[in-house]
Amino acid sequence: MTETEQLLTRVAAEARASRPWGWTSLPAPVDAATLDRAETALGFRLPPLLAALYRRVGDGGFGPSYGLLPLLDSAPSGEPAAVAQYLAHRKDGSEDPDWPWPEGVLPVSHWGCGMYACVDCRSPQAPVLLFEPNAHDADTAWYVDAPTLTDWLRTWLDRAGWYEETNDGTDDLAPWTEFRIRTARAEVA
Repeated sequence: MTETEQLLTRVAAEARASRPWGWTSLPAPVDAATLDRAETALGFRLPPLLAALYRRVGDGGFGPSYGLLPLLDSAPSGEPAAVAQYLAHRKDGSEDPDWPWPEGVLPVSHWGCGMYACVDCRSPQAPVLLFEPNAHDADTAWYVDAPTLTDWLRTWLDRAGWYEETNDGTDDLAPWTEFRIRTARAEVA
């Protein structure tokens, strides 16, 4: 069994055993057609591990805090789906140049108070970023939560994340230095 298979097995077991706030049950995984529709709407492919979570574990409803967002359809908890969140953030960011939303950065989990865990789908490592807009400045709203989605999932499974009551919160997270590079507008010639 590969490391990824082992991780998916652990995630699936924890997903069946626990329920994040607002979720009454673990949704069924999405089918291939739903994944294709989501990727078409987004304009990019999901990293393989993220796609496997939705295809093999469930359509959201597991993971830290409020759990993973559903991919394409709204959840029983009332939280908009990841695709809808991404498209709304991109639209809002195009209308407000002070708060651009980076292309390919998919919100996957809501922390409350406007905060999201997001996967950088443009990076082969699929880092998980924390969007924390309560600083009131877009340049200081992005942090690296985990260098890879694999690391983020292991941290959750090991109950070692910044969001755990026994930890100090986000104080140790490094700023995401690519924010302005990834949101820079092309110069008009």
